[in-house]
Amino acid sequence: MEATLRKKWEAAVFRYQELTDQLMNPSVSAQPALLKKLTKERADLEATARLFDAYRAIEKQLAETAQILADPTAGDELHRMAQEETVQLERQRRELEEQAAELLVPKDPRDEKNLVLEIRAGAGGDEAALFAGDLFRLYTKYAEKKGLKVDVVEASETGIGGYKTIVALVEGKGAYSHFKYEAGVHRVQRVPVTEASGRIHTSTVTVAVMPEVDDVDVQIDPKDLRIDTFCSSGAGGQSVNTTYSAVRITHLPTGIVVTCQDERSQLKNRAKAMRTLRARIVEAERQKQEAEIAQSRRAQVGTGDRSEKIRTYNFPQNRVTDHRVGVTLHKLDAVLEGDLDEIVQALRAYHQTEAVPA
Repeated sequence: MEATLRKKWEAAVFRYQELTDQLMNPSVSAQPALLKKLTKERADLEATARLFDAYRAIEKQLAETAQILADPTAGDELHRMAQEETVQLERQRRELEEQAAELLVPKDPRDEKNLVLEIRAGAGGDEAALFAGDLFRLYTKYAEKKGLKVDVVEASETGIGGYKTIVALVEGKGAYSHFKYEAGVHRVQRVPVTEASGRIHTSTVTVAVMPEVDDVDVQIDPKDLRIDTFCSSGAGGQSVNTTYSAVRITHLPTGIVVTCQDERSQLKNRAKAMRTLRARIVEAERQKQEAEIAQSRRAQVGTGDRSEKIRTYNFPQNRVTDHRVGVTLHKLDAVLEGDLDEIVQALRAYHQTEAVPA
């Protein structure tokens, strides 16, 4: 096992035991929010800790078989048994190390989200539009295999059965985790049905995969607020209330200002102003997230040029190649029926390796 992985694994186990001890502390039990937070963190680490217990047990057994193999008085039969057991234990150890590497990869908080899938015809005219339709059907079948639901949100169809653009919402457990590696330029090589000479054409389709934006749960720190009170005034500036019942609240981080003077009670005006302030902060955050998604989409799909491809679908050779991990499968027909698992698993393994911190 690599030293960095072992060190990270041991740190996770130490944290698990630390959390176990903290949860036995009565002072923690008296704080519901802290109790909930620590309980969740411990639950997230439990599988990693249990796996390490099994790993250490195998290490102990390997040490025992090594002693037998090093003992010249043990006899041939015992040596043979020890060698067979060593081979089996080393295989089990490698399997546990692989599982640990997967568990220790930082979790992507977006993995469980629903997603917006956007497919656009790129270079290649009608042929690109036709393949956009093929790709959408591929993804629909893949989603069905994973127990996900696909709902078309928007579609711009061509007259020959393709799509200039198709946008769909994919919903279900782990939806984004299944689709997140599909973003980019997909290249198709085949003879179009409209090509009389049998010449192979190359076209492209762009795919954008965007995790669904949740409603923002606004938590406002009182220290971020400046609250001013003043006398309410009516039309023409006449005094409506000689008491300081009107409220102006400024949210310092965003600069949003809300004023309320409808009620004679300062307390009621303040409550109304806070409700309005929360709504405005939510809207501002939504607009910010939409702008970030638009920028993410541009980064994902590029210009749709053939040179930016992430994957090639070659129909004459029944071949599909993912250029990011160098995986080539000679079963394009099966892939078009939604059999994407082998490619997705290779991409996931690659990204997991890259994500394990040193």
